[in-house]
Amino acid sequence: MNNKNELTFDPFFDRIAAILDQSRRNVVRSVNSQVVAAYWHIGREIFEALQAGEKRAQYGQKLLEQLSKKLQAQYGKGFSTTNLKYFRAFYQAYPDRLDPIGHPPGDQFKLPATGHPAGDQLDADNGFHPDLSWSHYRVLMRIENEKARQFYEEEAVAGAWCRRQLERQVNSLFYERILASKDKKGMLAEIREDGAKSPGVMDVLKDPYVLEFLDLPQAERIHESTLETAIISNLQHFLLELGKGFSFVARQKRMRFDDDDFYIDLVFYNFHLKCFLLIDLKIGKLTYQDIGQMDGYVRMFEANYKVEGDNPTIGLILCSEKNEAVARYSVLNESKQLFAAKYVTYLPTEEELEKELQRERRRLEETK
Repeated sequence: MNNKNELTFDPFFDRIAAILDQSRRNVVRSVNSQVVAAYWHIGREIFEALQAGEKRAQYGQKLLEQLSKKLQAQYGKGFSTTNLKYFRAFYQAYPDRLDPIGHPPGDQFKLPATGHPAGDQLDADNGFHPDLSWSHYRVLMRIENEKARQFYEEEAVAGAWCRRQLERQVNSLFYERILASKDKKGMLAEIREDGAKSPGVMDVLKDPYVLEFLDLPQAERIHESTLETAIISNLQHFLLELGKGFSFVARQKRMRFDDDDFYIDLVFYNFHLKCFLLIDLKIGKLTYQDIGQMDGYVRMFEANYKVEGDNPTIGLILCSEKNEAVARYSVLNESKQLFAAKYVTYLPTEEELEKELQRERRRLEETK
């Protein structure tokens, strides 16, 4: 009897799972289509406004600054003058991809009533493939060779490349190499096999452009697991309760380097030490890559936020595994002597932090 129930249940479950998987893919495709189409149309409006206006660079810059100021006041940070220039460049790279729309915009932004699987050809209704995000097109629009640009666009769809994979292939001159190769089919087959799966819904929603476009809060629930968020929340209180000059600065602090966005879990400033403290929590085993990443965070933070009179920034990596807690301070080589001589008297020791991590993890698991 049980075996019979199991046999009939599995296909039932598979059908439900297929519905949910398709629904999630449709969400991703819909978000991509709306964002990319909107930015193309904005780029067209800017291009035509500048073409019709005065033929002076000062006029164009002033117009973009005024537009940026008003858009950011109403729609958020995603409309800086730099991004507006990207939108214009995007339109210039694909001037004939979409049909112009009247005022106000309407049906051009709507997706077809029935979804269809992704393929190698571009979406006939939108003009831009819904499996490619704005981040993909940011990479593509920088390619001057139109044939190469089309090739990378189609291969990004066929291979389900994420933005980083696409950028890697462009930087490695894959198009030029495949033209020179005698085994073009073999190279294409190999590179497609290496492609990752299409991004999930939450992967897309982490994209800052999507957050800004949809006016979603950059809340920690989008960036962190429930357990990680709970631990970070209590670590924040733990450090403030130490009473050694800590002042809370930011949570999920976003930093941008080129086209990549990085998020620091917690940022404090210590008034006794006159320095920033960056905290990053890892769920899992601490690796050398984590340490290198924190050193990169420290350097980026110092380059953008440190002011004259501040001492070197300190990075703190916390690793919380099931049966182990590890804390490591990450300091730049030139700062180690200062850290050993002065900082340790104000910052909690690695042992204190490890005990706090273990205590908090046990408490959270007991309340599940």
